[in-house]
Amino acid sequence: MRFYTKTHKFYCGIDLHAKSMYLCIINQEGEILLHRNIRTNPEVFLKTIAPYREDIVVAVECLFLWYWLADLCTQENIPFVLGHALYMKAIHGGKAKNDKIDAHKIAVLLRGGMIPMAYVYPQEMRSTRDLLRRRTHLVRKRAELLAHVQNTNYQYNLPDIGKKIAYKANREGVAERFPDEAVQKSIQLDLSLLNFYNPLLLRLEHELSLTAKVHDADSYFRIRSIPGIGRVLGMTILYEIHDINRFSRVQDFVSYCRLVKSAKESSGKYMGTSGKKIGNVHLKWAFSEAAVLFLRRNPQARKYRDKLMRKHGKAKSMTILAHKLARAIYYILKRKEVFHPVTFFAK
Repeated sequence: MRFYTKTHKFYCGIDLHAKSMYLCIINQEGEILLHRNIRTNPEVFLKTIAPYREDIVVAVECLFLWYWLADLCTQENIPFVLGHALYMKAIHGGKAKNDKIDAHKIAVLLRGGMIPMAYVYPQEMRSTRDLLRRRTHLVRKRAELLAHVQNTNYQYNLPDIGKKIAYKANREGVAERFPDEAVQKSIQLDLSLLNFYNPLLLRLEHELSLTAKVHDADSYFRIRSIPGIGRVLGMTILYEIHDINRFSRVQDFVSYCRLVKSAKESSGKYMGTSGKKIGNVHLKWAFSEAAVLFLRRNPQARKYRDKLMRKHGKAKSMTILAHKLARAIYYILKRKEVFHPVTFFAK
């Protein structure tokens, strides 16, 4: 957990909403100088904080509304702090809760150097990262359609379809397998949506790949030097990391990827683990997928996995492999190298 510890004359905590934002500005002594609810508007915001622009820092909780405010503060050279939502939930709990109280608590945490920081993703690559996440959402919707066709087939105890309906050429006659007309229409609906999703996703992946080469071609191809990491996983890892130098240690990076367990201890007693949902879920998915694909057509990798299985079991061996791939990515990007199997499999 990182905290913002720089000192300023004024500290501005904001409880941000879609149509309104509650501002609380305090000074170094903790005195409240301003408590005001204003419209969510850049001009109104800048006019409100104008008397304190000499030396002010702005903080807001990391919810989905913060993009425009971070960009505005960057443009106006105003220090901006993004508070980590999960950590802040544990810190500023209380009996009463409203916008006025929340804004004041954020300002007080900021003044005391106790506001946990989240990463403020830069504007130039942020929209592409969000588009890539949207692509993942659509792919999962497509998978739901495929699963619905298969599950409906099992519902009526029909013979296996016998071919992968993910491919358009294998979808002929699938709806006609079902005797009920209403079921046929349901399956035809699924197949029509699949016909729409496939070209859309292929075109989107191609355009995203071209954009990734423009943003950071070197890092993109270094990541893809690892066997099993293709176009989509390479883009996901590239855009979710953005800058590897924001992680000072490899331990910080694998923790951010949700690939380590955080131990809970008190008075020398072990009390289990926690923090499973703190970190980047997209990187967790990417490295879990990469571990599976790394084993394909890779005898050396399968031999290494078999050795891990004998000691740790199947499930944990895959987790260890995903963790090792994340460490490899960290050093590949830090040292600006490509993947070396000899180094990776060395004892």
